[in-house]
Amino acid sequence: MEVMKKHFVLVHGACHGSWCWYKLKPLLEAAGHTVTALDMAASGIDLRKIEELRKLDDYTVPLMEFMESLPQEEKVILVGHSYGGMNLGLAMEKYPKKIFAAVFLTALMPDSVHMSSYVLDQYFERTPTKNWLDTQFVSYGSPEEPLTSIFLDPKLLAHRFYQLCSPEDVALASTLIRPSSLFIEDLSKAKYFTDEGYGAVKKVYIICTEDKVLPKEFQQWLIDNIGSIIEAKEIKGADHMAMLCMPKQLCDTLLEIAHKYN
Repeated sequence: MEVMKKHFVLVHGACHGSWCWYKLKPLLEAAGHTVTALDMAASGIDLRKIEELRKLDDYTVPLMEFMESLPQEEKVILVGHSYGGMNLGLAMEKYPKKIFAAVFLTALMPDSVHMSSYVLDQYFERTPTKNWLDTQFVSYGSPEEPLTSIFLDPKLLAHRFYQLCSPEDVALASTLIRPSSLFIEDLSKAKYFTDEGYGAVKKVYIICTEDKVLPKEFQQWLIDNIGSIIEAKEIKGADHMAMLCMPKQLCDTLLEIAHKYN
């Protein structure tokens, strides 16, 4: 059965870059689809530094520019991993008519009811500080406008993010990660998402059962928080980095989604 060719847009999580999709991208392309993997601002090979960014808007500029550049009639499937769910939220809010579906891959999924920091606040409430190991949280900005950057501890990467991935992928990540931010100060003052924009886009959540960063219970809470307007799929045996530890299974799941959402 032939599947209509789709355009997947892949958005990485905090401290990561488009490099983390290197196994998935060729699989989707081999199945006949177009794939764009983007670096958010100050991520991957993007030349900006985290200290130049003040808001989630600033960090999401590459995705917004890409969405703006799409031909009027073209629609895409957005895939956001981890913190990338917040980037998806901004694109869904502004360009709901350009999106077939938004896929949250073990990702933060904001709602259109609370302040934009709500799901992050809930996450930090449920996550013991010791879970972050030696991750560096560094203040930047000004006393009037304090901001916080984050740089993941290599031990945290190996044991909580990539625990089911190959040693080569752990080495790759520890070489390529960069300081990022969760923009909590900005999100706690903003309400970026509405029913008319963000709420109008079809959402699919992919649960990864062995995730130690966003545990399965929290992934389920995110789904329940949105309610019945979301489809949930599950990749059994995947850690937080499903695109690296189980790329074939993730590809198959995305192909199912491509076939369903037209």
